[in-house]
Amino acid sequence: MTAPVFILGGYQTDFARNWTKEGKHIAAMIREAVQGALAVTGVEPGEIEVGHVGNFAAELYAMQGHLGAFLVDVDPGFAGLPTGRHEAACASGSIALLAATAELEAGRYELALVVGVEQMKTVSPAQGGDYLGTAAWYELEAKGVEFPFPKLFGRLGDEYDKRYGLRDEHLAHIAAVNYDNARRNPRAQTRSWYMSEDHARGGGPYNATIGGRIKISDCSQVTDGAVAVLLAAPAYAERWAARRGTRLDALARVEGWGHRTAPLTFDAKIAESAGAPYVLPHTRRAIEDAFRRARVADVWSLSGIETHDCFTTSEYMAIDHFGLTAPGESWKAIEDGVIDFDGKLPINPSGGLIGAGHPVGATGVRQLLDASLQVTGAAGGYQVPGARRFATLNIGGSGTTSCVFVVGR
Repeated sequence: MTAPVFILGGYQTDFARNWTKEGKHIAAMIREAVQGALAVTGVEPGEIEVGHVGNFAAELYAMQGHLGAFLVDVDPGFAGLPTGRHEAACASGSIALLAATAELEAGRYELALVVGVEQMKTVSPAQGGDYLGTAAWYELEAKGVEFPFPKLFGRLGDEYDKRYGLRDEHLAHIAAVNYDNARRNPRAQTRSWYMSEDHARGGGPYNATIGGRIKISDCSQVTDGAVAVLLAAPAYAERWAARRGTRLDALARVEGWGHRTAPLTFDAKIAESAGAPYVLPHTRRAIEDAFRRARVADVWSLSGIETHDCFTTSEYMAIDHFGLTAPGESWKAIEDGVIDFDGKLPINPSGGLIGAGHPVGATGVRQLLDASLQVTGAAGGYQVPGARRFATLNIGGSGTTSCVFVVGR
């Protein structure tokens, strides 16, 4: 069993901001997140030994690559800091986290900085939708298709409907829960927006259909945002806890992880899972791997979940893939209020991607930070009472890359 990796703390920018309208470069987003994380944790820049950046498509949205080098510009204490950038579509932040945790577990370093960042409001919605299409097999699934990803995740709902049946009112409840949760989160993009379950069930000009069964209310947000977290090996974490006047066992830590990759095209995924109980079996295996590594018996050992609701259909999938219900019966957890903020197992108390926002490369890091805030009782207005263990699920592409973390203390 590897030594645990501790989460010392972190910082999230306000996901409601539009950094392009502010006239600010993606480097400014990275700088604010890093400086915020340093201030929260009291860590000196010279103590950090390695930096990892998760980002999907800065070359498209911001005409900028080589993002790891921007960390060095944040503070003179970072001079010579080894850095790198990681990409796996919407799971880019989690891949950066996996790289950092692996280095800490291997003993290469004792303290790592991980930043997830995406600046998406630099282009029109149509152009941005085309850029997002590169997370699929662009030539086969996205080229010339208006808003390809709503259509791909609409097909995920269609596959559930074909195998098990799916009612749109269950998706509407998922949307309403995430918007309602976001109202509790002072950094959520939609914290002041209006969305009721009745509105999410409706259509027409105020909730237009984007593709297939996917309406505006079913979609995550186009978001500018950056999140930074500091991860530590046990030796550093113990010293840090002592100087902060706290105990090592009071700190959040990564208890387990899972990482699986499915075929890139949606058709290949569905063909592979034909006749199987789970629509996305590789996602299910990533969850099982994380539970096994964390020695979690089942989902009911968790206090809550931060999952990848890029669309309501992906959260619907996560419900049964995590094991809240038998395969195809996610509707039962929805109707019984299990996933609600005050339910037996809340999902996305932060508001998730639908409510809090979805800066693509930052989402996995944001999920881990929120999980750590929950288990240390520091989540403020969206704190789940008595939370001791949280899981995250971060998905890249149309269910292609699945990353799962179990966070506890």
